Amino acid sequence: MIGRGIPIAILIAAIVLGAGTGGRSAPTDRSADIARGAALVTFGACNDCHTPGWRKSDGTIAKSKWMTGSNIGFRGPWGTVYPANVRLEFHMIDEGQWLSMVRTRGGHPPMTWHDIRGLSVADQRAIYRFVRSLGASGRPSHRDVPPDLTPDTPYYDVAPVTPSPS
Repeated sequence: MIGRGIPIAILIAAIVLGAGTGGRSAPTDRSADIARGAALVTFGACNDCHTPGWRKSDGTIAKSKWMTGSNIGFRGPWGTVYPANVRLEFHMIDEGQWLSMVRTRGGHPPMTWHDIRGLSVADQRAIYRFVRSLGASGRPSHRDVPPDLTPDTPYYDVAPVTPSPS
C-alpha cells in the first residue's frame, strides 16, 4: 500500500492503462460517438424539422445540409416557433451547456425535449458531438412570432383542436 491506502498494483495498472492515451479518449471513441449521434439524430426525426427539405427529399439530403434550421414555422397558442439552426447554436455553447439545456429546458410543440431527456447522458453527448462535427453552417433561425401576430413565412398550424360533442 502507498499513500492513502491505494494498493500498488492498482496504481501501476492505472498508469499503464492511461499511458497510451495521455488522459484523453481514444480517437475511435470520438468517431463512435459521432456515428451514434448521427443515428440518433436520424432515428429521432430531428431532421424532419431542423433540415430544410428533409421530408420532401425522402431523407436523401447530404449531411452537409443537415440541422441548419428552417423558415417554416409551427403555429399554436404559444405563437409561431421555428426550428433552430442547431449547427450554429452548438458552436455557441459547449457540451456542458447542451446537457444542462436537455435537463432543464421546457418548450412547446413540436420540440420534444422530454424525449431527449429520456436518452442516456452518453447518447445526449453523442448527439451534441455529431452535430458539432458537422461544422457551423447556414443562417441564424427565424425569430419566433408572438401569438397575436401572423407570421410572414410558411407555417404549420399545430393548435390543438377540441372536437365538439356529437
